[in-house]
Amino acid sequence: MKQHHLLLFVIVFFISCNEKEAYDVKDDLAYEKNKTNLEAMERKNPVYFLQASGTKRKNFLRQTVVLGKVYNNARIVTYKDVEVLVSFYSKTGVVLEEDRVTVYEKVLPGGTVRFKEKLFTPKDADSMAFKVLSAKF
Repeated sequence: MKQHHLLLFVIVFFISCNEKEAYDVKDDLAYEKNKTNLEAMERKNPVYFLQASGTKRKNFLRQTVVLGKVYNNARIVTYKDVEVLVSFYSKTGVVLEEDRVTVYEKVLPGGTVRFKEKLFTPKDADSMAFKVLSAKF
């Protein structure tokens, strides 16, 4: 009787191990498929996964210095050569000037890159906005 219990235990043990391995393989295949789909989406639309922000200040020569950050929300793709549009607005919301700044650094997934640029701004500029235009991968 004890031999039957031992034999039954061994059979159940091996069956459960085999089922788990097959389940893991299916999970791995599904994960790789989702990862490939996510990577394709991130490569196709880099603007959706990158955010730019920043501030401005005047240096001792009265030049406007823009201190900005580019943040990568993507999970897989590393972006580089990010092109950012910096817009300067009046108090009434009229666009006074727009400048393009290219950040020549790699932005890792979930990472942030800082940049500093000296720009000529209109005298009446009250606020500014940042928009990512494009990026390479």
